[in-house]
Amino acid sequence: MSANVELNERPPYDDILQEIADYVLNYQVDSDEAWQTARNCLIDTLGCGLLALRFPECTKHLGPIVEGTHVPNGARVPGTQLRLDPVKAAWDIGCIVRWLDFNDTWLAAEWGHPSDNLGAILAVSDYLSQKRVASGMAPLVMRDVLEAMIMAHEIQGGLALENSFNRVGLDHVVLVKVASTAVVAKLHGADREQILAALSHAWVDGQSLRTYRHAPNAGSRKSWAAGDATSRAVKLVDIVMRGEMGIPGVLTAPGWGFYDVAFKGKSFKMQRPYGCYVMENVLFKISFPAEFHSQTACEAAVLLHPQVKERLHAIEKIVITTHESAIRIISKQGELANPADRDHCLQYMTAVPLMYGDLVAEHYEDSFHRANPLIDELREKMEIVEDPAYSSDYHDPEKRSIANAVQVFYDDGSCSEKIEVEYPIGHRRRREEGIPVLESKFRKNLATRFPQGRCDKIESLCLDQNALEATPVNLFCELFVI
Repeated sequence: MSANVELNERPPYDDILQEIADYVLNYQVDSDEAWQTARNCLIDTLGCGLLALRFPECTKHLGPIVEGTHVPNGARVPGTQLRLDPVKAAWDIGCIVRWLDFNDTWLAAEWGHPSDNLGAILAVSDYLSQKRVASGMAPLVMRDVLEAMIMAHEIQGGLALENSFNRVGLDHVVLVKVASTAVVAKLHGADREQILAALSHAWVDGQSLRTYRHAPNAGSRKSWAAGDATSRAVKLVDIVMRGEMGIPGVLTAPGWGFYDVAFKGKSFKMQRPYGCYVMENVLFKISFPAEFHSQTACEAAVLLHPQVKERLHAIEKIVITTHESAIRIISKQGELANPADRDHCLQYMTAVPLMYGDLVAEHYEDSFHRANPLIDELREKMEIVEDPAYSSDYHDPEKRSIANAVQVFYDDGSCSEKIEVEYPIGHRRRREEGIPVLESKFRKNLATRFPQGRCDKIESLCLDQNALEATPVNLFCELFVI
């Protein structure tokens, strides 16, 4: 054969895509723990979105592209009066649930927030349910939403276990787009070929860089990046459902595929078959709206607060013992330019609870930062030390710890005790302790948006597993309309 021509034999779809498609089409979720955790994830994620509506920097992004647009059977954005097309609704829901960095987290070779996928899942489920009812058909029910959440968590988290996208400079929202694409296609009733085609388009897209998450360029795009990814997933599924063909060798094509172009020539490694592992082990951000690698440092600082609050000006140094991922992602010096910069700074997120005994979203705002110069003084006194055992246990699939320790040293030679927190309150190992606090967080977040009667009605439904699963999606979403 001449060297001037290529063999044009269309390959089968890449194995990675086929495994995802077969999972969403055939897997039966039989884990009570997964169903219950999905319900808790749903209420926590929605609560985070409601809380974010208090911040104008978030709400300025919401609403139709063309003001006054009317969308028949439009998907609702919780906590608002908006009814939008599913693509923009996914963007808006994804934006509000991620804005405050308070929804769930998955930590492995890659990091991310699997509940980001709710933007696509809820928008499409609400739209399809209203459309079905208008046609005299039965709507989807919330069990369908929970199943889609379990599967999206599993796809995003499963790919993250052994494959580091951050190491090649790509943002983890690529996995949000892929996971949302798979489950949204299923919600649409796509067949295997259509799911494979949609997944191939999710991978062939140009993927987001991580530039906006790291010093010195950290900024607010990280708060809407997931919404952008979910909306793209909804759009790609729509394109495929209209008959668009797929790209079978999107990952493996020599020279042109994702592996060669964007992953340094390496192929993906899969640690375990898809199931319910990720939802069962997901990490909830229960106490603090803060990047997850700092959660245990925040807990330690809160515990130290009573000891140090009267001696803040006598502090000589603060030693934070942590793990490698925290050092690589959120350890930074120098001026912090904006709220998004501050909620990705380990030192800032430790200093505030040392001073005040708590860390809330308002503590990242410019006005609070300007009024409290002691925060930056304490940051300058911090030493960051890696404990190799912390780094090892972080990657251990049987532990998945996120350990930090904080100790304060004073100018008279004395020091505080060293407070170590290995597992944050949102960890699977602390579920019994954490879920009541998570439910309390949900109640508080509901109260920021709705009158007491509506809060009671929503809470009663959301805490009843069977009643929630049986509720039509369109009626559930109606409860969250202002």
